[in-house]
Amino acid sequence: MYKNGLSYAKCTSVVLFTHIIMLFAIILRGRYDTMQDVMLLAIAVIGLDVVYTVVLRFFYRQMTYTLDFVLLLLVNISVIFQSCFGGVGFAFKHYITCVIGLIFCQFGFLLTRNHVWIQSKKKLLYILLGVLILSILLLTGSRSMWINIGSISIQPSEFMKPVFVLLCATSIREQHEKKKILFFYVSVEMMILTAAFVIIVGLQWWCRDLGSLPTFAAVYGCALVCRLCYPKAKFSKKTVIVIGIIAVLLILVAIRFAPGYVQDRLSVDIWEQREGHGYQQCKALIAIAEGGLFGKGPGCGSLHEVFASDTDIVFSTICEEWGFIVALLAIMIIMAMLLLPMINKPRSYFHTTMILGVVAVMIVQMGLNIFGSCNLIPFTGVTIPFISQGGSSMVTSGFLAGMLKAGQSPVFRKQSPAGKKKAIRRKAAMRS
Repeated sequence: MYKNGLSYAKCTSVVLFTHIIMLFAIILRGRYDTMQDVMLLAIAVIGLDVVYTVVLRFFYRQMTYTLDFVLLLLVNISVIFQSCFGGVGFAFKHYITCVIGLIFCQFGFLLTRNHVWIQSKKKLLYILLGVLILSILLLTGSRSMWINIGSISIQPSEFMKPVFVLLCATSIREQHEKKKILFFYVSVEMMILTAAFVIIVGLQWWCRDLGSLPTFAAVYGCALVCRLCYPKAKFSKKTVIVIGIIAVLLILVAIRFAPGYVQDRLSVDIWEQREGHGYQQCKALIAIAEGGLFGKGPGCGSLHEVFASDTDIVFSTICEEWGFIVALLAIMIIMAMLLLPMINKPRSYFHTTMILGVVAVMIVQMGLNIFGSCNLIPFTGVTIPFISQGGSSMVTSGFLAGMLKAGQSPVFRKQSPAGKKKAIRRKAAMRS
């Protein structure tokens, strides 16, 4: 921690104090049958706070723990939210997925903090992306995005997000190396990355899961911006203008030729279709209005009876039971976690691109969920990272958080003599 900031013990105290206040709010305003329901939830939440902070302190060494505390604060807030929908209890399944998400945060950190190592695995990343795409085509059934194994459902498209972010980050260094194809000088890396993006778009379109398209488009857009801003990149203003025009045309064409159900969502009047296409959004808006600033009380809402109340319209469910202020504070905590790597400036262009990709994923998902629930945009059905119910989403979000932490605590290792000779030979080959 910084000398002028909070100590490790003080950060732990802030996290514990926040969760204890929320638990007291449940006791005072919540709807529960016995005190045992609240005590079980309190033991689980406080226990996770203590165990996680002890493990980080004594079994792990890194430059900063700030993001870990923010993540722990957010995860247990999510456990408290999910345990109160429709009545106070203990959301055991969500609690387990949150613990797994925290573990995958450490995996993401260890795998991506050394940019030299992860860039050497770029081919494996493309292979992994191909495996995930094939799993969707072969194992999910007819035009579906889910693999069902008994009572467990897995969404491979969620795992594609961190893989695609890493592909964008690992491809930046070589993108200024252009080759002449026909009459144009192009970046082979950018062409390969663009082809991967087009395949993902086609897959999402074929599976009728267009809600996730803006997420991948945002990541690709960030990679393109980083490509344009790369120190050795040479792009004229005309090229940038042409790219912008092409992007706008593609969006217009996508809207014009979107499937029928998408066209319905774009043009539907939810209040005239309260029992049809506008049912969820109408219920979500009513719940936000009834919750007001301070909510009806934990477990006292009725939106939990609506489909996807704990996933796709979770923002409205929180507003109804906890109030708009608490829901807004939860979103601000996510924003704070995303801003932390921006405060501690990354020391490599790889980590900068990776952080921008992760931020793009989470910002777009939050925006689609919140604005869709508030009827500001058509309903898309995507989750809020760490807040919504879902195993695949929680694991992916945890891994992405680890990538953010890697941007704060990167590892740089000296290149071996053999690696130096290989780099010299490569440069000589390029010049010839």
